[in-house]
Amino acid sequence: MKPVAYLAFNAKFTDKDREFLVTYFRLADTIADFIGPHCEVVIHSFESFEKSVVKIVNGHHTGRTVGSPITDLGLKILSLIEKTGEVTPKSYFTNSKEGSLLKSTTCVLAGENGKPVGLFCINMNLSHPFPEIIKTLMPDMAHSHVGVSENFSSSATDVIEQAINHAVLEIDGDASINLKGRNKAITKLLLKNGIFELKEATAMVSKHLGITRHAIYKYIREFKA
Repeated sequence: MKPVAYLAFNAKFTDKDREFLVTYFRLADTIADFIGPHCEVVIHSFESFEKSVVKIVNGHHTGRTVGSPITDLGLKILSLIEKTGEVTPKSYFTNSKEGSLLKSTTCVLAGENGKPVGLFCINMNLSHPFPEIIKTLMPDMAHSHVGVSENFSSSATDVIEQAINHAVLEIDGDASINLKGRNKAITKLLLKNGIFELKEATAMVSKHLGITRHAIYKYIREFKA
């Protein structure tokens, strides 16, 4: 692979470069929320090494905030990339200035035309008691979102079939819905859950419920109206 001059480029950042980095801000929030409070996520911008941090979540683990500089290790990684052209992310262990053990990974963010514009870094603080870390990864039964159903399938047909089965169980378990309104209620729930975005959904739902596709379309028009 041809080496890329990561440290040599001095081109001024454009609005597109900045906009590109901003598109990763939500991903940083998502990863930090998924892994938990012991995970720090940082986005560095190459516009200024002295003030490279443009986004940070759970920065208390390293004491950094937006506007903090790139680390010496970050510069070392960039220097290595410049020499070898190797950009495959690799995990490594390091220590914060307070002595906390961190497991980290760093990914180079390439913007328009492959231009390197920043780093996406994840730091997991392993110095906390392991049971405390595991607790943040386990469901908290006190929160209502625990137990959300999600179908992990390799085919759209299987996703639709499982969604229909779940909808039928939910509607049939609702004593307030009579037999006459059953099919309409099931169709409404499936529409609410977005199942009709899948191409085969209408045919499969009509077959399962024993009604025509025209009836399904009629229900959907009524709901959308």
